[in-house]
Amino acid sequence: MGTEPEIIQQEAIAAIQSASNLQVLENIRIKYLSKNGEISALLNRIRDIPPHQRPEYGQRVNAIKNQVQVAFEQRLTELEEIAIKESLPDTTMPPRPQRPGTIHPVNATLERIVNIFRRLGFALAFGPDIETEFHNFDALNTPPEHPARDEKDTFYLDLPPHPQYGRYLLRTQTSPVQIRVLQQQSPPIRIISPGRCYRRDEIDATHLASFHQCEGLVVDSESGLPHLKGTLEFFFRELLGPETRLRFRPHYFPFTEPSYEVDLWMQTNGQQGRWLEVAGCGMVHPAVFEAVGIDPEAHTGFAFGMGIERLTMILHGLPDLRLLEQNDLRFLRQFPHYLLPQHTTAEV
Repeated sequence: MGTEPEIIQQEAIAAIQSASNLQVLENIRIKYLSKNGEISALLNRIRDIPPHQRPEYGQRVNAIKNQVQVAFEQRLTELEEIAIKESLPDTTMPPRPQRPGTIHPVNATLERIVNIFRRLGFALAFGPDIETEFHNFDALNTPPEHPARDEKDTFYLDLPPHPQYGRYLLRTQTSPVQIRVLQQQSPPIRIISPGRCYRRDEIDATHLASFHQCEGLVVDSESGLPHLKGTLEFFFRELLGPETRLRFRPHYFPFTEPSYEVDLWMQTNGQQGRWLEVAGCGMVHPAVFEAVGIDPEAHTGFAFGMGIERLTMILHGLPDLRLLEQNDLRFLRQFPHYLLPQHTTAEV
């Protein structure tokens, strides 16, 4: 009968388990499991076995074949996984160097603004970007015929109106945050409200359809124009330097009386200097207090609002606001000194 089947089984399984690669394993399969392999040869010898021993012999050889086949498939899976891993790139190699992240110039300017006002005792207040007509216009003493309420100037939303506060819109200023604070808190109040605003402005070097503002509100029983003027003069010189030139011009805002616009002298590299309007301010109009249930005879206050992008222009001598919205890394990498801190003081 030649070599015993069990000896061939042991040899085959040992060879399979020691196979070092797929080609060696294939050669072992051909030697033992192919049509002309040694296990098939064992089955062919069944005709030389006495008839009464053939069933038992056939069962032994088939069991051996199955065990060798299982060992082969297990080793095949192992070697295929090894081959796949070896074909992948070496992930232990050092990665490509990455530039450190930086804060966007607009956010960096806002960080500085918030820090200055915090030193002056102002708290942060935030509100939704989607506002109602009441909070954005009515409570701010803006009449229905005011141009700012026209659909050519404001992004109204195609939503069912609020049953009490009217249509929904994208806020045109962060002043609605002041209204919400006045509705929820009693004076004294001293807050700033930074955030994004939206207007249907023609986009040019000094205007964007989506931009950032930081507005402030002080309400108590003693605030007057000297406090407003002193606060803004201190703020702008802290932000831009002690030699900063600014001027107050009489203006009209429906929510303040008297009202002023604040201009800063802007000196852009290679261009002639000019005045740039960056803020509006004034004493809170009595109608605003009445709209939120505060007695205008017992309280007074002042409010102001400024554009963050325009202040960023002046801070860095930029000629065009649109540079701040293009996400051009060649431009943004000019501001490496604003490294990302572990904690920020404002969220935009």
